[in-house]
Amino acid sequence: MSTFAIGDRDFLLDGRPHRIISGAMHYFRIHPGDWADRIRKARLMGLNTIETYVAWNAHEPVEGQWSEEDGLDLGRFLDLIAAEGLHAIVRPGPYICAEWHNGGLPTWLTATPGIRLRQTDAAYQAALETYLRRVYRIVAPRQIDRGGNVVLVQIENEYGAYGSDKDYLAELVRVTRDAGITVPLTTVDQPEPDMLEAGSLPGIHLTGSFGSRAGERLATLRQHQPTGPLMCSEFWDGWFDWWGSTHHTTDAGAAAAELDDLLAAGASVNIYMFHGGTNFGTTNGANDKGRYLPIVTSYDYDAPLDEAGDPTAKFHAFREVIAKYADVPDDVPPSATPRPEFSVALTPRRTSDAGVQRSLPGRVTFEDAAHTGTLLRYDVALPDGFPGGVLAIGEVRDQAWVSVDGIRIGSLSRTRHEHALRLPRGSALSILVEEQGRVNYAERLGEVKGLIGPVTVDGRDLAGWRTTPVLLEDASAAPELSVAEGAFDLETATDLYLDTTGWGKGYVFVGDFLLGRYWSNGPQQTLYVPAPVTRAGRNTLTVVELEQPLAETARFVPRPLLGPLEE
Repeated sequence: MSTFAIGDRDFLLDGRPHRIISGAMHYFRIHPGDWADRIRKARLMGLNTIETYVAWNAHEPVEGQWSEEDGLDLGRFLDLIAAEGLHAIVRPGPYICAEWHNGGLPTWLTATPGIRLRQTDAAYQAALETYLRRVYRIVAPRQIDRGGNVVLVQIENEYGAYGSDKDYLAELVRVTRDAGITVPLTTVDQPEPDMLEAGSLPGIHLTGSFGSRAGERLATLRQHQPTGPLMCSEFWDGWFDWWGSTHHTTDAGAAAAELDDLLAAGASVNIYMFHGGTNFGTTNGANDKGRYLPIVTSYDYDAPLDEAGDPTAKFHAFREVIAKYADVPDDVPPSATPRPEFSVALTPRRTSDAGVQRSLPGRVTFEDAAHTGTLLRYDVALPDGFPGGVLAIGEVRDQAWVSVDGIRIGSLSRTRHEHALRLPRGSALSILVEEQGRVNYAERLGEVKGLIGPVTVDGRDLAGWRTTPVLLEDASAAPELSVAEGAFDLETATDLYLDTTGWGKGYVFVGDFLLGRYWSNGPQQTLYVPAPVTRAGRNTLTVVELEQPLAETARFVPRPLLGPLEE
């Protein structure tokens, strides 16, 4: 058994000063078949610790249906970290931000009528206590003082940027301690005086989140915490991308210099991200600071280890800096090699009525329909002899395609603040709505999705709406979707990059694994296919297209195409 504690100036491992040199990896953004590889490479860069968030909505997308299977096996992930000789930091939220949909909070929770998120509220606190106790059943026996490797647990996440409810934070601490967590507890906030004050609690160790000006940031942190080790628990070494923007990168040399400044000051660090991974499926979040901007499928983050787990220039630059302050293994991961390049013929899938979900009466939201997917179709009859008119919608969340008598006549985009379009004559109106990603911070957390507010034609309400949840798995049964499929053979399981250049907007499966979204809006042009998703022999590919005619060919390319760089 070992001990881990907060000393006057240092973390104390078995009573001796210890510096944490950590990197962030989110197990839910990495295929579990790749966990051990990524963890080993973290050690080879010189890290002694790995940090992860826990995404509540990944484990419990439907209330009461908790899962720890496959890619959600947090216990196995922590055990693999321990097997590599590394410590672990766990950040269970319950709010995590992380550019992850809804900031990690389940939609069934945030849709609870009258609920007040991230503050003292009976309904919210009852649910989060159940959640935290489930997480801590996994974490508690793996703490360092019980023979495991978990050394720190974080309370909430950058709470000072959101609220200042000390009773709420104290309740999180109570639940955490009562559930058997004995290692030191931390909070994290940007080193702004008001945020540090609002997000802190006596007896809980303060840490900072920043990516530059280490001396200044650490001084501010020290002003609010006169004793104890200094730590940047989110050292931002890159950034994320959103659809319609550029691919964001940071200079490896400049980032390494900032890391050097931080370590030279004697501080501990958690690099965010060491390996970003992928927003597989439909798990991406979104920004909204006056304009809704959904985040792309890749979470490469310009991190030291890229989306496919290959070391980058930043990996080697960081490794060189870390070697000045700690022992670094002699082994170095191999450089990236080109992935297989080939083409696959695609053929339209025959339309099927199997698996069609029953429609619901009325015009309801995703939440009202208890639909955890990303597509809803709204149907209504137009007045007899309808000659045409103007369709107006209060708000589209987030993208709508409008059809009259089965012919698509236009689209409305939340990002472009579009609310109305002109309809031709016809008898039936159909509106397909895509939820493009849930905002992951601030007051838009938990907002409902679908057609919001009034929906009128020439100022008049329409009666008799029906709402149908559309499942991607049954896309061939949905008349507004185009589905193509193909097959390819591999000699062995391997990483791949699928080039979506020239396609419109949609989703891709390899086998039954949903890689994620693609969109001609860019910047991302390739979807990463993890090797464990493939197999030697025959593999299948399914493309679900929302906007354009189906492509006849899918191309796999040797390297990722994440888009043009910001200037």
